[in-house]
Amino acid sequence: MSFFSDHPKSRWVLPVAAVGVIGATALTVNQTASADSGLPARTAAQLLADARSANVSSLSGTVVQTSDLGLPDLPGLGGGGGGLGSASSSLTSLVSGTHTWRIWLDGPTRQRLALIGANGESDVIHNGSDVWLWSSADKTAVHHRQAPAQGRAGSTGTHLPGGVPSALPSGAPRTPDEAAAAALALMGKDTTVTTSGTASVAGRSAYELVLTPKDRATLVGSVRIAIDSQEHVPLRVQVYSTKLTNPAFEVGFTAVDFSRPDTRQFAFTPPAGTTVTESDRLTAPKGAAGSNPAPGKPSAPSLPTMPGAPKITGSGWSTVVVAPFALPTAKSGGGTAAGSAAQLSGLLKALPAASGAWGSGHVLQGTLFSVVLTNDGRVAVGAVPADQLYAALAAK
Repeated sequence: MSFFSDHPKSRWVLPVAAVGVIGATALTVNQTASADSGLPARTAAQLLADARSANVSSLSGTVVQTSDLGLPDLPGLGGGGGGLGSASSSLTSLVSGTHTWRIWLDGPTRQRLALIGANGESDVIHNGSDVWLWSSADKTAVHHRQAPAQGRAGSTGTHLPGGVPSALPSGAPRTPDEAAAAALALMGKDTTVTTSGTASVAGRSAYELVLTPKDRATLVGSVRIAIDSQEHVPLRVQVYSTKLTNPAFEVGFTAVDFSRPDTRQFAFTPPAGTTVTESDRLTAPKGAAGSNPAPGKPSAPSLPTMPGAPKITGSGWSTVVVAPFALPTAKSGGGTAAGSAAQLSGLLKALPAASGAWGSGHVLQGTLFSVVLTNDGRVAVGAVPADQLYAALAAK
């Protein structure tokens, strides 16, 4: 039974529309990937079809994620005393530096992901009806028990596609599959799709698919997706910025095995001394995404939204989203809210000030995206330079 067919909404599945877009709009340069590797030649359209029909129900492996997003040294980002770029086992630190995952997948009922850092690890373990979120750094765990019918196709975010529960927030894609799905979802008439020969990833032969935005407004220069020549799943995704020569973001396997993992990988018993919380909601433990951080490891502050529909301008790679937001206050939730408010206030003070016809506020400019936080309670974000955000904010 294919994990892909069982979970059509899973992030493991590359968008079905991708193949249709290629055929309908003739975006693909008629180029084949074969080089001198001995692999059969495949066109870009064939590679997309291969990925869509992939039949993988089990694997284990190691994934390394590297980000060079050009973010300044801001309070509350990164995690750990080393600042941005330091390795961490906290799931909140994924927007910068280099991070290592271990992944185990055994069909729709068993998945495990472990983020390994110098100070411990954060694990997400799905075994049947049990979901565990564990942080070794501060010895906390959350146990969530889901109904047997959940976690299957059509459920609402409690299963673990690719080893990660969709209910957990993330600052960046955590697997090659997530990154490939995100890139292909943006693909349209403003994208040139080609092949670039073959590559060796984690000791396996792969074809390389290249997405190149035609839109000059975006900061994304290109996206390279290495697709396994036998199993047809993405093994590595590299996102290049128009500002850098090397990838601004890369996530890929350094080791992968498509055989069935040992069942012991999915059995979890909280170690002695662990504080266990039983929960009917899939929430993260301390040190994990969306939670209170471990001592000395501040979590990245989130931007609380206000009621009101976001405004979307542009399309594809240069889409800009403008949404209302409000700073949390100590009165709105006690110590946690007060800490969040102080953290976000510190972040705002560290960002450069900007003003124009759109108003005034603070701007963060990275290698792949920009963010503007206005003083009148709006946030604009997109994979574009800041001036594109200013224009979207000024538009009525």
